Amino acid sequence: MREVVVSGVGMTRFGKHPDRPVSSLVAEATGEALADAGTTAADPAIGAVYYGNVLGGLLQGQESVRGQHAIRATGLSGVPLVNVENACASGATALHQAWLAVASGQAETAVAIGAEKLVVAEKGRAQAALTSALDQERLDEIRDELGSRDTGSVFMDVYARFAAWYQESSGATPEDFAMVAVKNAAHGALNPKAQYGRELTVADVLGARRVTGPLTVPMCAPLSDGAAAVVLTTPERARRDGADPVRLLATALGSGRPGRYGELVPEVARRAFRTAGVEPGEIDVVECHDAAAPAELIVLEQLGLCAEGAAPALLRDGATRIGGRLPVNPSGGLQSKGHPLGATGLAQVVELADQLRGRAGARQVDGARYAVAENAGGYLGPDAAVAAVTVLGGNRT
Repeated sequence: MREVVVSGVGMTRFGKHPDRPVSSLVAEATGEALADAGTTAADPAIGAVYYGNVLGGLLQGQESVRGQHAIRATGLSGVPLVNVENACASGATALHQAWLAVASGQAETAVAIGAEKLVVAEKGRAQAALTSALDQERLDEIRDELGSRDTGSVFMDVYARFAAWYQESSGATPEDFAMVAVKNAAHGALNPKAQYGRELTVADVLGARRVTGPLTVPMCAPLSDGAAAVVLTTPERARRDGADPVRLLATALGSGRPGRYGELVPEVARRAFRTAGVEPGEIDVVECHDAAAPAELIVLEQLGLCAEGAAPALLRDGATRIGGRLPVNPSGGLQSKGHPLGATGLAQVVELADQLRGRAGARQVDGARYAVAENAGGYLGPDAAVAAVTVLGGNRT
């Protein structure tokens, strides 16, 4: 396999964009990524496009050829395109496929794009559509297992279940979960492309409207619109284009197994770190799938970035803040940056590429050399259906 680098990244601001169609968001993110890579859509080296999207069929009525329509304003029409749908890890899966195309020699350059429009006139439609990521044949059974109480989001019931298990095993408290939300809100305030940027206190978070279990509204990711794009190529091509590349050291995917919990992310992470030749202890900055605040603590342990049960202590000591020993979700994470499903995994890579190139501005992590992203989605019961782990290395390591 050939070495692959990230040569360009781009994304829209995440949030509510009621007057912008998906194609407009995709054009903005893709144009920014191509310019960052020092190339254009007319470059004959671009041999493949992978488009990640989750709910375009249910919410916009666009099925089958979503990507071919979404890219029409990018200039990439005519380039072979594969549509990717893999729950909330669709963007990360598109990146994995783009990596495979370049690493195998099938394309000199490939573009991974992810986009979603979740903010629709009837909010309940988006929440109902998310339920499609559960086994429809077992839907009632799953709801009974979760003790779902018609919260409006069955996935928050899933995260509440994870939170309860984690509290039992680690001693984590609702105050810890609130501290995660406070930290990520502060990080989001430094990110001009984040959906939310605000100053919160633990009391603010704990006193907010409860969603389910220990989860309050600020602990949960919002519905978001947005797009993100990443250009992958060879180091030689990146140099010719004058790009400032970041090394894509590993991208690993895994699928959960019904009846199993807590094995998916650790297994995928082990493969990713082994392929990258990097130890978890060498990681300088993390973007993880914190669709609810407890997930950040759980995933830190599952990635092997700290010992089992040690994540709350890291949080309380300030280690996971920007300026701490291991900054986590400097972008604001899903809770503050936003969570437009198909774009989420790629937006994590956008953030980490900017961090490794020293251009993250007020949220810059000093001296970042290695970075990891974890992106997961769907639900098999009791674990996620899919997980992706990506390891990046700065070009100057």
